[in-house]
Order: sequence, then structure tokens, then C-alpha cells
Amino acid sequence: MPDHATSADPAVQFQLDRLMALGPGADVLGLDRITRLLARLGDPQLDLPPVIHVAGTNGKGSTCAFLRAAVEAAGMTAHVYTSPHLVRFNERIRVAGRLIEDAKLAALLAEVLDAGADIGASFFEVTTAVAFLAFTRTPADVCIIEVGLGGRLDATNVIPAPAATAIAQLGIDHQAFLGDTAEAIAREKAGIAKPGVPLVTMAYPPTVADAVAAVATAAGARVHARGSNWSFRVEGDRLCYRDARGMVDTPLPALAGPHQPANLALAIATLRHQTRVPIPDAALSAAAIQARWPARMQRLGDGPLHALLPAGAELWLDGGHNPAAADAVADTIERVAHGRAVHLVLGMLSNKDADGLLAPFAPFAASLTAVPVPGHACHDPAELVEVAHRLGITATAAAADVPTALRMLAARVASDAPPVVLVLGSLYLAGGVLEANDELPD
Repeated sequence: MPDHATSADPAVQFQLDRLMALGPGADVLGLDRITRLLARLGDPQLDLPPVIHVAGTNGKGSTCAFLRAAVEAAGMTAHVYTSPHLVRFNERIRVAGRLIEDAKLAALLAEVLDAGADIGASFFEVTTAVAFLAFTRTPADVCIIEVGLGGRLDATNVIPAPAATAIAQLGIDHQAFLGDTAEAIAREKAGIAKPGVPLVTMAYPPTVADAVAAVATAAGARVHARGSNWSFRVEGDRLCYRDARGMVDTPLPALAGPHQPANLALAIATLRHQTRVPIPDAALSAAAIQARWPARMQRLGDGPLHALLPAGAELWLDGGHNPAAADAVADTIERVAHGRAVHLVLGMLSNKDADGLLAPFAPFAASLTAVPVPGHACHDPAELVEVAHRLGITATAAAADVPTALRMLAARVASDAPPVVLVLGSLYLAGGVLEANDELPD
């Protein structure tokens, strides 16, 4: 699926236009182009601070947010590379704790594009090279790198000796690139394993765990899996983590959702199973409260979009777009609603499983309004309405955009029953919602 980026800064936009002209940004896996591009740039991937490399189908971004929060709570600085961006391209590259500045971004994009004009590197490969260059030119204590797609052949997988690697929740997604089975996808994700580097994972079904272990063993990495090498449980409003070093007690995450304690625990386990970045327990506890990750079960505040709904309504946003994410989001929003009606506004890219995403919401969703995802190949809203009807969500409609969907919803709900509204289905759609509600990620 092609990527897209725009900038209000003319110098950045000029370079983004060059990038899109040279390579449309399609998902193209393989390490040859990125390796050649980085060699021309002096191999910046060899000069990074200690790297924590995180893969997974769902939860890897939240895990990176907890990692960053822990590092910063310990009084250190972190470079962070994540994808995709929601509103501004700059969100992908956080340099020593701050989003990369436009002037620096424009200059680095120009440098990388000039160096690799004949290589045919993809959008993501160029962006990765820009991030690595930025990270080598500003000091920091830690580098947190999120895998873009898969692991084994992802452009980020050129770092020879990270401090730790981690795999979050696994599920079925990007089958055209990673395989059609959970085991095949697990093998691709486990491809980030490196000799002598701890690989920290969640607990997976036996066949999936065996697939991860086989790849790790071949790479010379030791797996530290939940249930075998570390564990956690939730007791009241506390998370109780335990491994061979002892126990850590933290508050529950501020990030919404019953799935977030597991992501926090994975971040804790990853930091405690590596030796190059010392993180005190107090910082792990602070990370639970301080971590922020936009568009992942985010309750939106007052803003232009929220103002379209009746007084007392809640407006939530999540960019989840596969069945595993839908299970977690549906569980969360049903708990949040406390019996109130939940209304969905859905937009999805055309290569995503609409039936799989909507199924967990069908038992309780009061209505669904389908919208397009602007600027992207997406499911026709009429098709999404048909899927919803097939699943038993009878109150459905199509709208031209999210503001129109919210106006339609406000016109038909009872004034004495403020709705709980969830916009979901695409991170690209989520970015537009944040921008429209004046809540830009920072």
C-alpha cells in the first residue's frame, strides 16, 4: 500500500515530492537497496547508541512508547523511529526526545535522496536512512526502532548488534508480504533476532512459539518468553511483574485498554533482559503513567470534531485495522461505555479484512457509519455498510467524511442519551481526525 506525506514547510515538501517521484513508497521488502544506500551515507547504522528493536503485528508502537517513557524517566534521552506518521511526517523521527525539526529534516531528505537517486529505494527505506543519519548526528543514550513491516527483510533490520530485540503480539496481517499462516508470519517477525542478543517475546501458541524459537536458535539468540522467563499479573490497580531478577510493581498504564498491561510488561521485560542500558525500577513505574501513543484508544478532547456531537458525548479514536487489534479495541470500548450505546465510524484501506475487524463489535454496536480514507485506496463505504448488515449491525449508513458522519449521528441520537463514538479502521484516517480536532501529535 503506497505511503503518503505532506508538509506545511515548503523545503520539506519539496523533498517529499522528490521522494514520491523517485519511488511511490510501495511496500518493497529486502535489504539490498537499504544496504547500498546506507553504505553511500557512511553506514550510520553502525554508529547508533544502544538499539532496542521491536517487531510485532499489534502493540509494537505502544511498547516503544513505554520504552521511551522509561528511558526518559531514568533521566536519559532516546532517539525513536516509528511508523506511520499520523499528521506530520516528522512524527516518524524523534531525535533525543523531540520531533525532528523541519530544517534538519529537509536537509537530511535532500542528502539521502541525492546519494541514492539511482538505487530505487522505497519511501520507507529512504525514511529509515534519514532517521539513522539524524540519530548519529545528535547524541542520545538509547535508540528505539520500530519495525515497519515484518522483520527479516524490513529496512530497519540492518542493525548488527542491538542491545535487545522484542516481539509484541502476533496476528495475521500483510499476508501478501509475510505469509498466510501465523507460523509463517512469526518466522518473519523473528528475523530481527541477532547473535548473542536477547529476544524478548510475548506468550504465543505452541506452533507459533516453536517457529520463533527455531529462527532465534539459528541466529544464535536466546528467547526470553512470557510464561517461561518472565510473567506479570494485574492486581487491582497495579501491575506485578516478575522475572529471575525479582519483582517490579507499577501502576496500571495510563494508555487505555485491557491489552496495555501486557505491552507495558513486555517493555519492562525487554529492558530488564539487556545489560547496556541501566533503567531503575522507579523509571519503569513512571513509564506506566507517562507513556503516550496517539490514536490508540485515545479519548479526544474538546475540538472542532468533538463539538459536532451532543453535549456529554465521548469521542474515541483508534487506528487498529486487523482482527487482533479489533478484539482489544472492542473489549476496551465496551468497558468504557458502561452500557451506553456505542456508535462506530469506520474507514478502512482496501487491503484490510473488514469482516474480521467488525466482527468483535457486532454484538454491541448500536450503529455504524462508513467513510472513505482520503487519499488512499480504501473500501467503498457502501461495501462496509453491507459487511455491517451481514454481521447484524442494522443501523448503518455511508457518509462522505468523518465530520459528516458525526453530524448525521448527532441528528439521530436521543438528546438524553449522549453517545460513545469510536472512529476506527485506519491510522491514515486517524491522522485526519486528529488534525481536524486540533490535536496534533507532539
